Amino acid sequence: MILPHYEVHKGDGPPLLMVHGILSSRAQWLPNLNVLRSVSTPIVLELFGHGRSPSPVDHKLYHPDYYIEAFEEIRCRLGVVRWHVMGYSLGAGLTIRYCLEKPETIISQMFTNSTSAFAKSEATKKVRDKGNEIISQYESGGRKAIESIPVHPKNAKRIPAEIKTVLLQDCELLNPMGVARTIVHTNGNSSIRDIAHENSVPALLLCGVKEKRFTEFRNFAVEQMTCLEVVDLPAGHAVNIEASTEFNKAVIDFLTDDGKPNQLHAGDSE
Repeated sequence: MILPHYEVHKGDGPPLLMVHGILSSRAQWLPNLNVLRSVSTPIVLELFGHGRSPSPVDHKLYHPDYYIEAFEEIRCRLGVVRWHVMGYSLGAGLTIRYCLEKPETIISQMFTNSTSAFAKSEATKKVRDKGNEIISQYESGGRKAIESIPVHPKNAKRIPAEIKTVLLQDCELLNPMGVARTIVHTNGNSSIRDIAHENSVPALLLCGVKEKRFTEFRNFAVEQMTCLEVVDLPAGHAVNIEASTEFNKAVIDFLTDDGKPNQLHAGDSE
């Protein structure tokens, strides 16, 4: 089985799978890792076509269903019975779906603003319908075409310079073919809008309230998603970076809440 790149960071708590979003990398979590290691064992994964992960040609490997199989394979290889999961942006669409399909393997889940996770069907259909055009555009346009995407880190205005520098360095590793397939086959199939109400895993939405376009999706999640807590933070899309202190505190409070259903605090592995 072809797996995305992942790294295990030594920590003092249960395993925590962390999945970044489009055009990002393991650098996404630099402001959080050292703090979160005090209550968890972070496992940082990079999406196909990003960072140190491979860029498979087969589009089926970019589908959320394949990522769920990959998450399960990694969990088994690490000897983990149950773990926490955290998804950022597009990564949230993957981790929420994982919790919906494999709740028995999850202790709790955390996720950030993700329009792709809660996208309406007409929006995702539009991406899939234009699939061949999108793939051709980025494969032929290469790195220059990728840099034109609005969410490219070079366009970030609120990210500290030291983090932005590392993110931009990792952008040099982006594979145009892999990014194109991620946009079409991962992003185009990542919405859990129609099944959000089926969630049974304790969940925390860490919401960057300065990203106004996410407000309607935040409200939808509150109305439809069971077992959900929301913490609003003074940040935009990159909430874990822009408000890292508040983000880290909210995550630690959530992970160490003794009243949380099914919460485990130590050695939740085989």
